[in-house]
Amino acid sequence: MSKQQSECKFKSKIGGQALIEGIMMRGIDLSAMACRLPDGTIDVETWRIRNGKSAPWYLKTPFIRGCFNFAISLVDGMKCTMKSAEKQMTDEDEEEEELSPFEQWLSNTKAYKKLEAKLEGEDGKSVMNTIMIVVCVIVMAISICAFKFFPALLSGLLGIIGAPDWSKTIAEGVLKIVLLVGYMWLISHMKEIHKTFKYHGAEHKTIACYEAGLELTVENVRKQTRFHPRCGTSFIFLVVLLSIAIGMFLPWKNIFVRFGLQLLMLPVEASIGYELIKLAGRCDNLFTRIISAPGLWLQRITTCEPDDPQIEVAIAALTPCIPADKSDDKW
Repeated sequence: MSKQQSECKFKSKIGGQALIEGIMMRGIDLSAMACRLPDGTIDVETWRIRNGKSAPWYLKTPFIRGCFNFAISLVDGMKCTMKSAEKQMTDEDEEEEELSPFEQWLSNTKAYKKLEAKLEGEDGKSVMNTIMIVVCVIVMAISICAFKFFPALLSGLLGIIGAPDWSKTIAEGVLKIVLLVGYMWLISHMKEIHKTFKYHGAEHKTIACYEAGLELTVENVRKQTRFHPRCGTSFIFLVVLLSIAIGMFLPWKNIFVRFGLQLLMLPVEASIGYELIKLAGRCDNLFTRIISAPGLWLQRITTCEPDDPQIEVAIAALTPCIPADKSDDKW
C-alpha cells in the first residue's frame, strides 16, 4: 500500500443492512436503499435522517442512545425490508396471484375496505408506521422469550437434582449461545436468507473499501474483507454475552423473578453493547479486538462472499451516503 493510500484510511460512521435483493445504508445525514429489480436494473431511494448534530439528545447521550438507536434501526430495517420485497413483485406476479376463499371473503368485508381506503389516503403512512412498530414489538417479544426465558426455564430444572446456582448460570449461558448460533446457522441454509447474507457481505466489503480510501469499484470492493467489527451480528452477540455476565448476579429462587430482572437489565445490556460496538468501530487495539472476536466469528455464518452484481448494489447504496466533506464522517 502506498503512503498516500495509507493516509486515506479512516474509520467511517456509515453502517448498513442487507435487504431482499438490496442493501440499505445509513450515513451522516442521509440514508439510501438500493435494490436489484427483476428487470436487472438498480433502483435507489434516498431520504434525510436526523443524525449527528441535528439528532435529539437521547440519540447522542452515551449509555442512553443505545436503546433508542437500536429501536429506530429495527423499525427502519423492517420498513426497508418490506419495501425491498415489494420491489421484487412484477405486474405479472400481481395478476397471477389468486386469492383464497378466506382472502376473498376478507377483502369484501367493511373493515377491510375501510382499512384499505385509509392506507390509500393521507393517513396511510402513519398507519403503516404503527403496523411496523407493532410487528417489531411482537418480534422482540418472541426473541426475548426464545433467548432469555426458555434458557432460564430449562437451566432452572437442574435445581431438581440439587445443582448449585453457578452450574445453572453456566447452563443458561451455554443454551443462549447454542440457540443464537444454531438459529443463525439454520437460517443461513435457506435459499433466500443465504442470498441476503451475500448482500450482507457486499455491504461490509463496500464499507471496508470506502474506509481504505479506495475508489468504489467492483474490483476494489471484491478484494476487501467481509467481516466488520461494527456490525449488527456483533452487537447481538455482545448483548448475549453481557446478559450471561449480568445473569451471574441474578437470583435463582424464583424463575419468574429472574426473568423479570433479566428484562429490566435488557436496556442496560443494549446500552453497554452499543457503546462497545462504537468503540470497536473507531479504535483498533487489544481490547477492541477481544470484544470484537466473537462477533467476527459469528459473521462467518451471517455474511457470505457476494457476487459482482450484489457488489454493484452495495456501491449504489453507499455512494449517496458519502458526505461532501469526508471529515464529517470521521470519529
